[in-house]
Amino acid sequence: MDDELARAAQESSPPTDLLELLFTLEANALIQRRIERRIKESKLPDRKLLSDFDFVFQKGVDKTRIMELAKLDFVDRKQGVIIAGNSGTGKSHIAKALLLLGCRKTYRCRYTTAADMLRELIASLADDTLDKKLKRYLSPDILLIDEVGFDRLEQQDAGNANLFHKVIDGRYCKGSTMITTNIDFKELGDYLGDPVITTAIVDRMVHHSIIFNIEGPSWRLHESQQLNSNES
Repeated sequence: MDDELARAAQESSPPTDLLELLFTLEANALIQRRIERRIKESKLPDRKLLSDFDFVFQKGVDKTRIMELAKLDFVDRKQGVIIAGNSGTGKSHIAKALLLLGCRKTYRCRYTTAADMLRELIASLADDTLDKKLKRYLSPDILLIDEVGFDRLEQQDAGNANLFHKVIDGRYCKGSTMITTNIDFKELGDYLGDPVITTAIVDRMVHHSIIFNIEGPSWRLHESQQLNSNES
């Protein structure tokens, strides 16, 4: 405030202009603090940006569709987003970048891997805190469940499908759920341990979701090849 008062005195600014400037600065500071709080609460492990995604390399991604998605209109429509594809094709990068945009628009956001979510919900059965733990996944405006199909933990107990269903069903048409996966929907039953319940899960996931299937090369493999090429 001292700096702005000194500047206003030096420039002989009208008091109303000074007040408007001070209110604007304070409002912007409040918004930035709110955004940082949203990012911290989201549990995002890193801050990915769409501007850092190599659309030229990954031709399996339609940049126009992704940038349209970045407007986050799907959040207001409470639609889901499913990004499928092989490992290394950029699924998580895109999903994390979209979640970060959600934080910056001050939506309530939450990041989790499928394995971590199921571990927490399974543990909650032992101490009778399932309803409390479920709220962590049902209440956000945007929930990103990353890496569905990457960890064999989900295959250890048929009850996992029931817990996964509680999350998907609880958010169905009530919030936006983003999912990244490296397996086909037809394999999801074996993955979660209960094909019958999984059918209900897939029905809800697909019915109200925007689906991307990335068919392209692995960026990690590309980087590894470049690194080895440079060293040789």
